[in-house]
Amino acid sequence: MSNQGAERSPAAKQRFKSFVKKVKMGKRMEKALKEKAAASSTSQDAADDESKTPEPYSCTGMFEQDFTELCRRSGLQQGEIPPVVIRPKRPPTPPPPDPKAQTQVSAEDGEEEQKEPEEPKPTTYTTKDKFQYFKPTVQVEMENEDKPATVTEIYIRGWKVDDTMMGVLKQCLPTIEKLHTLYFWNTGLTEKTIAELASFLPQCSNLKNLTLDGNPVLEENFALLIGDDSLLANVSFRNNHITDKGAEMIGKALSTAKSCNKNLISLNLSYNKITDIGATHIANGLRMNRVVLSLSLASNQISDTGAKKLGEVLSRFPLTHEETVERRKLIREKGSPDRKSPSPPSRGRAESKDRPGSKGSGTVLDKTDKKRDKSSKKKDGKKSDKDKDDSPTKSKAMQDAKKEKEEDKTVKGGAKKDDKWKKGVSKITMLDTTRHGSKVSVVAEMQGTKTAKGKKTVGGKDKKGALLPESETPDVVEAINPLMDSVENIDGQLWIPGNRALINLNLSRNQISEGGFKALLLGVQYQMTLNSLQPNPALKGLMRISLNKNAISPSNDAVSKLQELMTTRDPFYKPPSQSPDGDSQSHGGQ
Repeated sequence: MSNQGAERSPAAKQRFKSFVKKVKMGKRMEKALKEKAAASSTSQDAADDESKTPEPYSCTGMFEQDFTELCRRSGLQQGEIPPVVIRPKRPPTPPPPDPKAQTQVSAEDGEEEQKEPEEPKPTTYTTKDKFQYFKPTVQVEMENEDKPATVTEIYIRGWKVDDTMMGVLKQCLPTIEKLHTLYFWNTGLTEKTIAELASFLPQCSNLKNLTLDGNPVLEENFALLIGDDSLLANVSFRNNHITDKGAEMIGKALSTAKSCNKNLISLNLSYNKITDIGATHIANGLRMNRVVLSLSLASNQISDTGAKKLGEVLSRFPLTHEETVERRKLIREKGSPDRKSPSPPSRGRAESKDRPGSKGSGTVLDKTDKKRDKSSKKKDGKKSDKDKDDSPTKSKAMQDAKKEKEEDKTVKGGAKKDDKWKKGVSKITMLDTTRHGSKVSVVAEMQGTKTAKGKKTVGGKDKKGALLPESETPDVVEAINPLMDSVENIDGQLWIPGNRALINLNLSRNQISEGGFKALLLGVQYQMTLNSLQPNPALKGLMRISLNKNAISPSNDAVSKLQELMTTRDPFYKPPSQSPDGDSQSHGGQ
């Protein structure tokens, strides 16, 4: 029996081993099936997550946080997202060394040589590893570096801003409340990205400064950035290869007979390819624009033709047919409310003695109307208040009708009626615009008439004799539409004064010769004459003009006259004091 047990034991062991092996295989299969099921469920969940639309990101106004998150959501990898860094600034000048702090050689160590102190490392620059300097970054300036929501300026330099990046900026820039400056230099903008930029810039309520330098675009659609809805005050389009095509669109964006940019103050178009044709378009844009104060056309291809056109806009120019038609429409719109509205109360008529407009309207009344009034008074001893209130309305209607007839006759020509028309328009038409709630006119400001709000444009006293506060007597008054300015009839054309709002003009490094200089000289002389006749604090005329490196000798007579004239126009110019004859003689005796 023992021998059989011994023989069976190896067979039993073998069966036991096979059984254990099968158990282990079963566990492995079960584990593999579980892992496979888990993997399939995970992939299915991931597929479900991808099919779901991610929740939109709402910007918080913290530029760095919003910019990084929007770049990540747009598909950029972590290493592809440009970091937001503080704009480097030049370090301050170190203070001079303190002589008291210098080491002095003691008497004991006098014989030993004094060791020179080691020169400190320079602090005027910072070093970076390898190509770290050339990696794309977004530089910002803040009011307070400890508060991320106080970003005021954003600078992007030397790397391409594509459609994806412009989409990111479109979402985060309008939420930055304190942002006032945006700078793009050599960023490879295209027609599409410029149009996208123009679509959301009006949403940045405090953005006033925009620089797009070194961004040549074939379509030259830069004018979209300074449209009628633009809030930008200072714009620079330097070195963008702008030709006459782009200059024409920019000129139309500045102003037309029906529209005008009311916020742009400074425009820089230097280092472009603008010729006389483009300069003419820019000059046409300045015809109806009284907001732009500074214009730079330096380093272009402008010659005498373009300079003469600019000189004409500075002096005076005739209205085109479209501008004349628009002027008539404005006059008719300003005069129409009086025809429908009831006459002012008796107190308003009493106060109208102080307004030049009442004198002007009285001069237009027909003599026959006065006779009719006298005869009606004789027949009716007692006249009702209603009849008194109706008479000014009728006279105003007759006045407007007569005014329109005189204007039509003036456009056709006529020597005698021309003089009468000139007097009537300069005093009646312009002051009527003030009465009907439009912007304050030049003549109204000179004579101290009241605005639509009832406040005088110059200092004075109210009804009780008390002095008006300074807030009610501003020095600078908003100018009216140039089409409503005083006109002069010359050979059947209506001429108006030119642009006196522009105070700085840069035409350096062009091709202007003697003819262009003479035209600019005449324009400045005309402005000075007009300022002496009609002084206006809001319209000073050209104060600074740069004409260096043009096609003319500096010793030319026109150059010297213009330079001498502009020296006195400088607001910081102080004429030399002239001592009395007695003092000069006494100094001479000494």
